[in-house]
Amino acid sequence: MAVAPKRQDTRKFFENLSGEGKSIAVLTSGGDAQGMNGAVRAVVRMGIYVGAKVYFIHEGYQGMVDGGDNIQEATWESVSSMLQVGGTVIGSARCKDFRTREGRLKAAHNLVKLNITNMCVIGGDGSLTGANLFREEWSSLLDELLQQGLIDNEAVVSNSVLHIVGMVGSIDNDFCGTDMTIGTDSALHRIIEVVDAIMTTAQSHQRTFVLEVMGRHCGYLALVSALACGADWVFIPEMPPEDGWEDNMCHKLSENRAERKRLNIIIVAEGAIDSHNKAITPDYIKDLVVSRLGFDTRVTILGHVQRGGTPSAFDRILASRMGVEAVLALLEASATTPACVVSLVGNQAVRLPLMECVQMTQEVQKAMDEKKFDEAVRLRGRSFEHNLATYRLLSYHKADGELPHNAFNVAVLNVGAPAAGMNGAVRSAVRVGIAEGHRVFAVSDGFEGFYKGQIKEIKWGDVGGWTGQGGSLLGTKRTLPGKHLDKIAEQMRIHNINALLVIGGFEAYVGLLELSSARDKYNEFCVPMVMVPATVSNNIPGSDLSIGADTALNAITDVSVAALYSQPARYHGVFV
Repeated sequence: MAVAPKRQDTRKFFENLSGEGKSIAVLTSGGDAQGMNGAVRAVVRMGIYVGAKVYFIHEGYQGMVDGGDNIQEATWESVSSMLQVGGTVIGSARCKDFRTREGRLKAAHNLVKLNITNMCVIGGDGSLTGANLFREEWSSLLDELLQQGLIDNEAVVSNSVLHIVGMVGSIDNDFCGTDMTIGTDSALHRIIEVVDAIMTTAQSHQRTFVLEVMGRHCGYLALVSALACGADWVFIPEMPPEDGWEDNMCHKLSENRAERKRLNIIIVAEGAIDSHNKAITPDYIKDLVVSRLGFDTRVTILGHVQRGGTPSAFDRILASRMGVEAVLALLEASATTPACVVSLVGNQAVRLPLMECVQMTQEVQKAMDEKKFDEAVRLRGRSFEHNLATYRLLSYHKADGELPHNAFNVAVLNVGAPAAGMNGAVRSAVRVGIAEGHRVFAVSDGFEGFYKGQIKEIKWGDVGGWTGQGGSLLGTKRTLPGKHLDKIAEQMRIHNINALLVIGGFEAYVGLLELSSARDKYNEFCVPMVMVPATVSNNIPGSDLSIGADTALNAITDVSVAALYSQPARYHGVFV
């Protein structure tokens, strides 16, 4: 877990940055995304904190062109209770006027009236491209306003430079340069909620469900939701299936039914295509499954449900961090500083050149149009590449004859309190181990089950459907191994355990330290030992985020919002 900076150091850092005499405008443009309000709130409060004036521009670029009441000064209180609201409370609109020189001239005049020379734009690549064009034309727009007598020389001098910082708000996660865009995590939550609900009825009736999710040009939502729910098949525009995919898909679906799996889930991005650029639609897939396999098959199209609802905890935090970083970028900008976009790289908010990211994003579509799909996947970034590789690895079970043969036995166990996601981690570990030719052994009830001999080999199909289940299906306890080292060493000898994977919380961390400390006495412990942090407490050294912490944050957030709205107006606080 990352160590938070000391409060006094944070204050000292901000003391060097002053917004006195500066005006900042914030607008949202393009399609709405959950978390946009969190970014607006962060810009307003950070701007006010450093002494700047902050303005809302309502209805996106249209509001900037129209001016008047669409541009209003924001106060600290005006963004209260905004963080948990979905969509964008300051409005968003498509604006044809801003695409014209005349429209941008009106927008410039409206900004100069209020001495606004700093803008935070929250939107997609089209909105950010428009902002950069506006910045590039700024000087000539001011000259034209001066010639028309709408402003004087003093206004030209005092507003000579326009600074632009972008934040990407898009549920599609289709912008290059950032691991995650504002709104994507919340959209994934909506999708997974629907999949979890559908699974219960699908299991009851042994049905196949085909789900269409958003993603006309980007398959991130389809790919990651398929990974998260263990879907049988996924279609994305960046990686069309090879010719003959119909036979391969039907063969896999029938194999799963033969293994007594009672349902099939197929996820389709709305922009999915085959290798000949022909659209792959949910209805086509349904008809294919019904005609070839005779399975009871239904289609569900999620549509705008994915955009709706309250933002997830992750999106609220991401938007808040990006909003603060955007204001810092504006305060530090000079006359020659190019427009930047605030991105998430790893776990850090960073600034990247805006137009380089926009151009790379456009290169993805160009690669897809030219059928250079491997290049398109590469351009999407490391997160997309890793997710695609992981899905392929975990979803395709090779025949025994295709597997490498390694005399390596791996034991997997959960230790500590249960955490949401533990079962998904076990599933991944089991399937990756088997794919590499190893034998994987499941240990029930943590170290206690280890020394009692509660160990059995676990197969590929045994972990099917584990991703969506909470708690620990292996069973987990807080027992430490220190008092039972002899018996654990004996069990490792009996089952010839060559490696140990422990998924759990702080007890797992301490337990592995105890085993490694006993290596001088027990040769059985001289094997690779790996811990995967899984705890809602997020207190494992060296890890920014533990499995289960994000789900716990979402549960707390949901309860807090419900409590907030259920309290009478006279109440001033709710304790959770």
